[in-house]
Amino acid sequence: MKKAILLLLSVQFLVYLGFGIIIPVLPEVVVAQGFDEMHVGGLLTVYALASFFTAPLWGAYSDRTGRKKLIMIGLAGFSLSFFLFAAFTDSLPLMYISRIVGGLFSGALYTAVTGFVADLTTEENRNKYMGFLGMSIGLGFIFGPAIGGILGHYSLSLPFTASGSLVLLLLVYAALVLKEPERHGEAKKRAIIPEGAGQLWAYRVRYLFLLSFMVTFLLAGIEATFQLFNMHQIDITPKQIGYLFMFSGFVDAAIQGGVVRRIKNGQETKVIAVAQIITAAGLILMLFTGSLFWAGLSLCVFTAGNALARTILVSLTTKESGGRYGTAAGMSYSMDNVGRIAGPLLFTWLFTRMPDGVYGISAALAVLSLLLLLLFRNSGKSLRSTAPAGR
Repeated sequence: MKKAILLLLSVQFLVYLGFGIIIPVLPEVVVAQGFDEMHVGGLLTVYALASFFTAPLWGAYSDRTGRKKLIMIGLAGFSLSFFLFAAFTDSLPLMYISRIVGGLFSGALYTAVTGFVADLTTEENRNKYMGFLGMSIGLGFIFGPAIGGILGHYSLSLPFTASGSLVLLLLVYAALVLKEPERHGEAKKRAIIPEGAGQLWAYRVRYLFLLSFMVTFLLAGIEATFQLFNMHQIDITPKQIGYLFMFSGFVDAAIQGGVVRRIKNGQETKVIAVAQIITAAGLILMLFTGSLFWAGLSLCVFTAGNALARTILVSLTTKESGGRYGTAAGMSYSMDNVGRIAGPLLFTWLFTRMPDGVYGISAALAVLSLLLLLLFRNSGKSLRSTAPAGR
């Protein structure tokens, strides 16, 4: 079982490494080829769209045919997407196709891996191993941009060739090590609209769902435009941007591992409000970037606020779900995905229209989102008192 779990953690790590690895390379590729900067957002968005809308279908397929088979299919397709991108960085249509293929098969891997872990674990230790999956996802986000930036320093196609090769090696190892688990339930299908979610929208938890969208929307927008902005401001390189994102990733991990656990019950809304103000401050600081140090400082301030808000929102949403933890988590995840779809596209569009104003508008949105917290606090329609006993 330990070998299987480690392999599954490696799969999740590589999926999110693959998402992160493109962040410091994609803007450079788009600009170097003379394509419109708007395509940076478009290429990020089609990946998220493909993953979001096909994950429920992959979940159903996994339940019918087995987890191992879907993991094999997912790894093969995900590897192909990297090689496609590496080979066709001079062709915009083929870059879009490669990103769609990547999103399509990342959705397959997500559903198969989470379903596999659920089958391998018991009720008692499932949270522990799902937590490990979350940690592997976080590490992928931390190291992806760094690896992409470092390898992209030598060749813009090298990060994708290296990632595709690693995924192929993992495919061979998975074929030898994994055995189809005994089925205990359905795969995590990540439904577009979770069953029962409509009932939750009648209560004040709906404001937390909308806030989840806004927090992820701002994060995805920064991922899409931060390098483009700093290419104009300080002529930043992929290698430098990779290091900055890696450092901000460690700030994210420090916030989640060191700060969040010290927050007491009942303090959540105050902390989220402070977090959004910190987020806005980081965005304002970006407007005054004139050096690599300032770019890193502003990114870390933004990351600290965003990480704090994201983590506390998850906790508060479960408390407000009236015991419907799974439904609330599914709805939050769906709102996060909508934010990740809309953020890159709208932010890059804004950037092409007003390069110097995009982060001012973003900061204003972060502050305006405090109205959602105010509506939440003033609403008496809470599900907390209706949670089933023993939950």
